[in-house]
Amino acid sequence: MKILIVNGPNINLLGTREPEIYGSLTLDDIQNELEDYAKSIGVELVFFQSNVEGEIVNAIQKAKHEWGCSGIVINPAAYTHTSVAIRDAISAVSLPAVEVHLSNIHSREEFRKNSFIAPVCIGQISGFGSDSYKLGLRGLVSVLSKKV
Repeated sequence: MKILIVNGPNINLLGTREPEIYGSLTLDDIQNELEDYAKSIGVELVFFQSNVEGEIVNAIQKAKHEWGCSGIVINPAAYTHTSVAIRDAISAVSLPAVEVHLSNIHSREEFRKNSFIAPVCIGQISGFGSDSYKLGLRGLVSVLSKKV
């Protein structure tokens, strides 16, 4: 089973960007942790990060037919609250997706509480730091395993 992991804008700055909110781990650290976890459950990962909305849409569209992915874990970052295009891409590819966030978006500024992405996902995990990715991946793999 192969899963696409998508990270949106400014996630490439983790480790130095507002560590009091996002922690001290870098994106590479998080990907290494997630890769180790994925191997332990027999899952292959494809990683993608972009600060550009259209590139994220393109990656989502490639997930199933070009990259052979069975599902998506996405941290859309700031695009969570603004992107109809990413929402529509997830809906269009008909792959189960889980939205994840390092911080608890529901305990932050009011505008962060609204997600355009969550309604087209099978679940949303937020507030557990880098563990949000592992929890999202675990939930996605569980759902996919039941479909087989």
